[in-house]
Parts: sequence; C-alpha cells; structure tokens
Amino acid sequence: MEFWESAFNEKKEMWGFEPAKSAVLTKDLFVEKSVRHVLIPGIGYGRNAKVFIDSGMAVTGIEISKTAIEMARKHYGEDMVIHHGSVTDMPYDNKRYDGIFCYALIHLLDSTERAKLIRDCYDQLSENGHMVFTVISKEAQTYGQGTLISKDRYEMFGGVKMFFYDRASIHAEFDQAGLFEITEVTENYPFFLIKCRKSD
Repeated sequence: MEFWESAFNEKKEMWGFEPAKSAVLTKDLFVEKSVRHVLIPGIGYGRNAKVFIDSGMAVTGIEISKTAIEMARKHYGEDMVIHHGSVTDMPYDNKRYDGIFCYALIHLLDSTERAKLIRDCYDQLSENGHMVFTVISKEAQTYGQGTLISKDRYEMFGGVKMFFYDRASIHAEFDQAGLFEITEVTENYPFFLIKCRKSD
C-alpha cells in the first residue's frame, strides 16, 4: 500500500489531466453501445473518468491511493463513488455495470491476481455489457529489462513488477471473458486495447 501511495505521489503531476487515448476510444465504444454505468478499477485521480462523465455516464471507481481519491474529489466533485482499496479485493458492491474500463493496471498484477481481476470484472458486467482493458505490449522498450520474475514478467523501476502482453497471452487470459477485439494503441508505451463483451 505504501509503495503505491509514494509511487502515485511521484507521478501525479506528470500525467496531467488530459484523458488517455485509450479512454477516449473506450468512451466512443461505450457511447455507441449506450453504456450508462461505468466501473473504473484503478481510477487514480480521475483523469480518465471525465470523458465518460461528460458523455452522460455515471462512473464508479476503485482506487488504492487515498491521495488520488482526494484529488479526484477536488477536481471532479464529490458525487462520484470511489471505493478505497485494492482491485484484488473486488467486488466492492453488488451492482452490475454495462461498461468497465481498466487502464494500464492489470499488467502490474501477478498471474493469479490478473485472472481474479478479469473474472471479477466479468462477473460485474451486465448482460451485453462491455469491458475494455489497456495493457502494455512486449513491443515496449522496457520489455526484457530489470529482473525476470516469471515468463514475460519483470521487476524494474525500483520495485514495479510488470507483465508484458502479446496476442497469444491476451487470448489465453481473456478468451473466456468474451474477448472480441484486440487493437494496438500507442500512448507513453505501446499498448493493446482489449475489448470483451458479456453475452449469454
């Protein structure tokens, strides 16, 4: 917990308040699919929530950093529900959401935690709901750097453990969760945008 709090404090200014490209692309999908209620695990200080709110969607967040939650309330108001805690402890409510957006988070978890997060998010999707994950690609320059922990997972940047995805590992982890599209998107790193849909 302390590690993530200090890491957040170091990085918060550099991220700015513009939404990530992935958030804008996901918002477009959610608008097209008439999504009304969005869950954002790892909401941070809310920079990626605003595009959904501005499009008329209600947003609920999950965030481990108290500092980030305070910033989100300061910049985006008190109305947004943000559960304080780790995404590994989901679910925090018994609601079903028709949209879930998880940005640059799942690749920080180990294989057991990743499987649980995917399952927990899928369980909280309503029928015909959509969930989108942004994950780091093996095309990133940082792939292979640091200390190898397990296949395609490295410890770097003074303690950050990161799993790097390719299309095969995306299929392995997300096929059971309604995977229907994988696209590439470049932000500060090369990412994959993973789109899943829950259908009966």
